[in-house]
Amino acid sequence: MSSHARNQYITGLCANIISISYGAFVGWASASFVELQKADATGSEPLIGDDAGWIGSMLCVGGSLGTIFFSWCADKIGRKRCLLLLALPALLGWLIVPFAKTPMHLALSRLMGGFSGGGTFSIIPIYTAEISDDNVRGTVGTFLVLFCNVGVLAAFILGTYLPCRIVAWILSTLPLAYLCGVIFVPESPQYLASKNDVKAAEKSLCFFRNISYKKSGTNPQIKLELENLMEKTGDKSAEKSETSVSLKDFAEPKARKALCIGMGLMAVNQLCGCFVMLNYTATIFKNSGSTLPPNQSAIIVGVIQLVGTYASTLLVERAGRKSLLIISVIGTGTGLLCLGLFMCFGDPLSGSWIPVASFSFIIFIGCWGVITLPFLVVAEIMPPKIRNLGCMICMLCLWLYSFFLLKYMGLFSELIGMHGVMFFFSTCSFIGAIFIGICVPETKGKPIEEILRRL
Repeated sequence: MSSHARNQYITGLCANIISISYGAFVGWASASFVELQKADATGSEPLIGDDAGWIGSMLCVGGSLGTIFFSWCADKIGRKRCLLLLALPALLGWLIVPFAKTPMHLALSRLMGGFSGGGTFSIIPIYTAEISDDNVRGTVGTFLVLFCNVGVLAAFILGTYLPCRIVAWILSTLPLAYLCGVIFVPESPQYLASKNDVKAAEKSLCFFRNISYKKSGTNPQIKLELENLMEKTGDKSAEKSETSVSLKDFAEPKARKALCIGMGLMAVNQLCGCFVMLNYTATIFKNSGSTLPPNQSAIIVGVIQLVGTYASTLLVERAGRKSLLIISVIGTGTGLLCLGLFMCFGDPLSGSWIPVASFSFIIFIGCWGVITLPFLVVAEIMPPKIRNLGCMICMLCLWLYSFFLLKYMGLFSELIGMHGVMFFFSTCSFIGAIFIGICVPETKGKPIEEILRRL
């Protein structure tokens, strides 16, 4: 880590502590549903019928609401205040669990966790893209999904060995730790420049470039970056027209193309099947003849997912975004095809290693790109004027896709069989590779002006 980028990395790490909390919300349900379905196991009503399905899908409902709220707030009150607000619904979500008496209480907890998650995936990519140099933006951007997967794995491990209410108490410390970290970081220079606060924007740039503010007046890099920021955002007389967004702004060819690419990337992220398949981990391991308990199987998958995401963090500034996305989505499609063929023609009780190997490969290669990078790329390709609203629309599409697939996955598997579902996801993955190859620009190490020229 160079001293020049040190504060960018530190800020990225602090900001993404809340991502661990959201990942824990994702993993907590999988680790705790077995316990919650037992009568008198937790002192609350046991889950019956479709309770688990509704509780699980409430994360997507909360995510949609959080995306709308925090995307709207980003320009109104600033990125940093939004970062601080993310801690409140996350903390409330964890504190509800120990006192929950009915499935409705647990659904409310998931709603609050999703609300925080929606803000996390809306605000953090924008904030980290605005504070980072072009040559470290990719690495800092991958912290989001990396830390999210740390949270998933932490929930799996804690849920295996501790009661779900104790797990909630432990995980409630994450939003508090997050607050202690982000309260000291500055607002993004771009937001401050958009408000014509030149002095604060200069101080923010000095912090993130690790340069003394007293020497900023003689530093050519700070002067150049500050001039570029002020040129992009305009002077006071143009401030209102520059910051207000209308439908006309989305009608511009580059904005329209960026939005279509963003929505397409979110579709590929969900239709590759990786996120949905994580909810069927125990079933796939069981059908393969594995003797491991469901929660231990989930821990194995969590470790594989974390290792794959860490590989993406190491490779993103070497191989580039587009290359990793294509390799990842083709690898995912191949793994899904193998898994589907086994489910179609193999004996599910034969104890074959193929399902376990295919599933593990799908999650590992998916984390290289298709699970990890769409959020980073969307924040990079959006024109600055529509970045908040554009990212919000893309994230709303993601939550819609996710809710639809999670809610109706059981129905799909009944209609076309689990092997048919795997073939469907595989086909979508290969189509996604073609889409990425044709439409998605390479953004590695490039300023926004060059990225927009390539659209």
